Amino acid sequence: MKKINFFILAAMTLVAPVFTACSSSDDDKEKTPDSQTINNIVSEYTVNDEMVAKQKQQSGKDVAVLLVAFGSTWNNAFLAFDATKVAYEKAFPEADVYMSFSSDICINRASAGEGKDDAGNFVKRDYYEPRYLLHAIGNAKYSKIYVQSLQVIPGEEFAAVVASVKKFMNNGYISGSHLDDKYLASLESNKSIFLGMPLLYDPDVDVPAVAEELHKLYGNETTQGVVAFMGHGNPDTYDTFNANKRYTQLQDALQALNPNYFVGTVDMPDNYKQDVLARMQKKSIVSGKVYLHALMSIAGDHAHNDMAGAGEEYWNADEEESEENSWFEFFGHKGYEPVVVKVGNHPQGLLELPGVLNVWIKHTKEAEFLEDAYHSMYPEE
Repeated sequence: MKKINFFILAAMTLVAPVFTACSSSDDDKEKTPDSQTINNIVSEYTVNDEMVAKQKQQSGKDVAVLLVAFGSTWNNAFLAFDATKVAYEKAFPEADVYMSFSSDICINRASAGEGKDDAGNFVKRDYYEPRYLLHAIGNAKYSKIYVQSLQVIPGEEFAAVVASVKKFMNNGYISGSHLDDKYLASLESNKSIFLGMPLLYDPDVDVPAVAEELHKLYGNETTQGVVAFMGHGNPDTYDTFNANKRYTQLQDALQALNPNYFVGTVDMPDNYKQDVLARMQKKSIVSGKVYLHALMSIAGDHAHNDMAGAGEEYWNADEEESEENSWFEFFGHKGYEPVVVKVGNHPQGLLELPGVLNVWIKHTKEAEFLEDAYHSMYPEE
């Protein structure tokens, strides 16, 4: 069985909550939709159908690329997504490119205009879930569809991307919004539905490639101190596909280039900021500069707050290892000189690094046909 099939089949056997960086409130958990919610969802389909149909009519193109990100509420992240879409349009001139968010909370907050730009103006952005855009793309009958995961590791969020594609191919939507079964069958028979893998999908190819790109950018910083990357990661219970090991593999690849690289996360057990500190001290690095970078597709809440947050609100001396304490304050209080590298007043995410973005684009160009997509979402094998 091809490597891609292992991930896809495994994804279909999982039913787990999806993590959110946009809110931590229990009130944000999904609930069984009432009739009003269902009506709103049907309206979402209508909006997307009209938008995509208009785009296809204007462009005359018959190929669609759907980019799937978790989402954000930060304007600098919106701009990064805009630039990513433009890069994909250049890389795929034959295709209409669409951007989607998988997080309902991020979608709602972005639509409500909760984020601000650098001038202090509230910014309202409308994004849609991949299921809505896939439905619209199917309604417009594109003959070839690429779905590209903008996740960093092939973990929990990637499983949700796979599930969205599976549900699309099985017409698993609300009654009254079904697609043409013959059209979906034609995508299957013509092998015209493709899935692009996350950034660090292949440990033997992607991990060293990304390490090389990061070293090109930050190698000079390793001559002045430590370079520490902060990824997301998943708790043990939801370490889908054992994807957390990609962070360890990336650190190994980076340290082969320079021993002053370290990779930690906000959610992976034994790989928090205190664990990064312990690894630094084990190498007798007990002072000096610590350059902080986000190992996430965009610089959102985690990058701005968990990594770069400065001031009393980001430090609780009674609980030094608390997740509420930022990396900036943590390393500062441990005797180091933390440095948050910013471009345009913001930390950068991986999508803003052209060499790293090209790895995602390469995944789309090499995307494999999503085999066995037109059947039950939960195969028995």
